[in-house]
Amino acid sequence: MAARPLVARQTNQRLRSLIQEASLSNSALARQVNVLGEAQGLDLRYDKTSVSRWLSGQRPRGRVPAIIAEALSGKLGRTVSTEEIGMANGNSVTCGVGLHFAATVEDALEQVRELWHMDAESRGLLSRSAMTASALVEPSRDWLISSPDPQVARSWRLGPRVGATDVELVRATTQALAELDHRVGSGYVRPVIVSCLSSVLSGLMDGSYAEATGRQLFSAAARLTELAGYTALDIGQPGLAQRYYIQALRLAQAADDRCYGGYVLAAGLSHLAVGAGCSREAVQLARAAQEGTRGRAPLAAQAMFYATEARGYAMLGDARMCKILADKATEAMAHAVPGDSPEWIAQFDRAYLADELAHCYRDLKQPRPAARRAEEALARHPRTRVRRRAIDLLLLATVLVQAGDVEEGCQAAVQAVALLGRMKTALGERYLQQFRDELRPFGDTTPVREFETLVQESGVRVPK
Repeated sequence: MAARPLVARQTNQRLRSLIQEASLSNSALARQVNVLGEAQGLDLRYDKTSVSRWLSGQRPRGRVPAIIAEALSGKLGRTVSTEEIGMANGNSVTCGVGLHFAATVEDALEQVRELWHMDAESRGLLSRSAMTASALVEPSRDWLISSPDPQVARSWRLGPRVGATDVELVRATTQALAELDHRVGSGYVRPVIVSCLSSVLSGLMDGSYAEATGRQLFSAAARLTELAGYTALDIGQPGLAQRYYIQALRLAQAADDRCYGGYVLAAGLSHLAVGAGCSREAVQLARAAQEGTRGRAPLAAQAMFYATEARGYAMLGDARMCKILADKATEAMAHAVPGDSPEWIAQFDRAYLADELAHCYRDLKQPRPAARRAEEALARHPRTRVRRRAIDLLLLATVLVQAGDVEEGCQAAVQAVALLGRMKTALGERYLQQFRDELRPFGDTTPVREFETLVQESGVRVPK
């Protein structure tokens, strides 16, 4: 069959990764595609050379991309989409934007700028993109084995001369936007973040800067890019969040900041895997964060890495390993001195650790200890963490209902609804829907009827 080239300069790394994951040779994949095609009434005659062409960027016509995805699905034991193999609607290169850990600084700049600009232009292709399971762990492996970038300095007479003040402005802007995001939710804040990336930071990255300033600029860019990833998640776009996290990881590498790279792996990609139900990937990513920062990570960061790994084991139902990691996290946090950690991990305090452990107990179906940890988190969270307080109130409400305390659970959820009414947060809305799901067996009771009436009158959006 004829095939049309995608873009000559970029190979289909997504398809290559899945073929490797499935332990298939090119010949074996071609044979399986031919067999599946025959079952659909197609006369396909692909061979190993055909697969090589797909890997080099060609896209077969008609139903063949879906058949390739079906062949890989059967081998991997999970559903693989045409987007995952880089062949969705003929836009495999565009769909792959942001999903790769670039080999060089220049390639990293090209990729992250493309992501920023496409996001700012509100192209539906990115906003509708699903999270790609095959691209979760691979960037962490690249990060683990990558050597430090030898140079990031740039001399470019047409661009701005970047100095320390420019870097400080980016950092201050990131901090202000993060604080605002905590209070009002990403639905309000994210457009400003994307605008800053595409119109301001992109120009600075294209400028000229000395080596030391360049490292600091990449560090600041990594933080704002990571924030764009989290806010993508909070507007209900995990596929977009994944792309931002991968690019934040690469920018941290260019900044020569391994510890922040570990943070992106654990706080970003590992938590993203947890939310997607990819428990084994969540464990692998948290371990990669630990391995890549061994002997360097501050205690608060170590606590977060352990807690994130514990989340993965809790999802797997492995209570023993979850407890081992939770104990390690608790011990590390006990020795962490407030104020001694870098600003990027300062937020992960005892309140956030309690939040993580509450989620662990919930996933292990232990509602009583989950409730105790959720109450601890709420007691420690400052009032400025409005979204996190709403989430933990709904977490508490959910586990209270699971423990049989329906009325008490509804009381906690009422407080959460009051907070959500002032925010735009898909994460908060998702927790609200999870709580309402728990209420269904008790729908004829007075507390539940009153709560449902409150939700309807509040105007808070609830996902269907």
